[in-house]
Amino acid sequence: QVQLVESGGGLVQPGGSLRLSCVASGRDFRSYAMGWFRQAPGKEREFLAAITWSSASTYYADSVKGRFTISRDNAKNTVYLQMNSLKPEDTGVYYCAASNEMSVDAVAYWGQGTQVTVSS
Repeated sequence: QVQLVESGGGLVQPGGSLRLSCVASGRDFRSYAMGWFRQAPGKEREFLAAITWSSASTYYADSVKGRFTISRDNAKNTVYLQMNSLKPEDTGVYYCAASNEMSVDAVAYWGQGTQVTVSS
């Protein structure tokens, strides 16, 4: 089992920034890549970004490329999502994921989610 706990969500104005954190624990979590997904109101959960533990390769959805940055601190078992130039359409619940396949139906472990609201 892998446990994931997100934090860092909140209310931010358009154009602002937030940094989300996800602390991982449990057996063998280092064997998984880590990622972030988002579920906007009335929409399906979507992939945003992913990072591998060993090689630090990163992957991004086109909708966030250039604005969001995923990173990890292995010593702290933590993955971050730095979000800049936020837009109202970035509003949603953000989920941390641990999995070797970053599609919604294949994710092995999910966090509980953290709400991000972008509004003036």
